Amino acid sequence: MDVSVAMWAVLAVIVAALLALDLIGFARDHAPPMRESAAWSVGWILLALAFGAGLWAWQGSGAAGQYYAGYLLERSLSLDNVFVFAVILGYFAVPARVQPKVLTWGIVLALLLRLAFILLGAAMLGAFHVTFYAFGALLLFTAWKLARHDAGEIEPEHNPTLRLLRRRVPMTAGYRGDRLVVREAGRLVATPLVAVFVVIATTDLVFAIDSIPAIFAVTQEPFLVFAANAFAMLGLRAMYFLLVGMMARFAFLSRGLALILAFIGVKMLLIDVWHVPIWLSMAVIAGTLGATALLSLRAAPRAPGAA
Repeated sequence: MDVSVAMWAVLAVIVAALLALDLIGFARDHAPPMRESAAWSVGWILLALAFGAGLWAWQGSGAAGQYYAGYLLERSLSLDNVFVFAVILGYFAVPARVQPKVLTWGIVLALLLRLAFILLGAAMLGAFHVTFYAFGALLLFTAWKLARHDAGEIEPEHNPTLRLLRRRVPMTAGYRGDRLVVREAGRLVATPLVAVFVVIATTDLVFAIDSIPAIFAVTQEPFLVFAANAFAMLGLRAMYFLLVGMMARFAFLSRGLALILAFIGVKMLLIDVWHVPIWLSMAVIAGTLGATALLSLRAAPRAPGAA
């Protein structure tokens, strides 16, 4: 797939415009109700599908199929991000009316970090074929860890970047609305929102170490990898407010995501033996997510303390 600098620029403009729309149009000064979040979530999915249709017209069904498979994979893995974001925002006691803006700017930072990671990963795959096997082994290890996942293990206070930031950057004791810095006693000091942004972005980078290798099993084209990541994360904020109130219902989410990562890991390890068709990858991801959702919904009413 031959992608010019101009097409990268077009993608950058599209992503920037949609981020601005998300920041300005969605819940600027309040925590949105579930109906509003659901409407925006559907809208982001339709935009992602429309981008894939444009790819189909431009590069054909092969590129579009890889993009759709990558988008489905990243969208499913981003469900775990939602629950981690909930832990982070709860730990920092971020006011509800500020949370939408915090999530948007956190996603912007995460996208920039992911772009760097995608370009580095593509270069490694192009230069060293053995990288496929390293990524496959990493995904199998991650799948094993995720199957034993416990949300209580996420402890933002142990984030090394946060500890360094607190030692080096003067910070106010409380929030100042949605401001990042304020002037106190004649000098500029940061507010806790800076720490929240840093923790969200660096935590997402840890997730990217799992999800980026996974999508490279679907396509090695950096343009498609970044496009799938960008559109999956663009809807993350609306999905957060849609799902955060239903966290207890997704009892089997970690196991479902672990199965998906294990499948992708095996796929990468077998790359020189069998090339798994795109349709099979999409079927496994969608089928696993569907089964996970059904099992979780059936188990939720019987789970103690589910209410």
